[in-house]
Amino acid sequence: MASALVERYDDRIAGVLSCYDRVVVTGTLPTVCYAEGMTRFLNPNRIRIFDYPEFAMTLREQVREAAASLAAQAGVVIEHVAKGHIRKEAIVAKILEQRGDHPGLVHVISAMEACDAYKPWHDKQTHKTYLRPQASPHFPLNPSGNKIIHMPSPGF
Repeated sequence: MASALVERYDDRIAGVLSCYDRVVVTGTLPTVCYAEGMTRFLNPNRIRIFDYPEFAMTLREQVREAAASLAAQAGVVIEHVAKGHIRKEAIVAKILEQRGDHPGLVHVISAMEACDAYKPWHDKQTHKTYLRPQASPHFPLNPSGNKIIHMPSPGF
């Protein structure tokens, strides 16, 4: 079964990773995962520091739309999980019991998680404008109530 998938997408696959039931990819973008690093990214790209909230919102919307599109194409139900004690693995296991374990996207879960956040700041003494850390607002990708997927926001 896996070889048919690899053959089908051969022109787009750089490598194959195998595991028992899933692959979980986590990570960070080390050059922009903190306020000073994001400031260093924005300045040479001619993005004004006080335009950062709009810049971040645009990226969030692009991810939201892509997730919604993938879920729709796969006919997958998207579910928001608002309680931390609910095990996401149990949700997926229940869905797999119903649908079977054939290849493909199984489920998309929207949840709230902690993340670093920044806010635009202008120092009146040094006359420098930059981002500085702040407490993080967390959000599901679709605040309207339609469940999409989870993405922590670099807050604003």
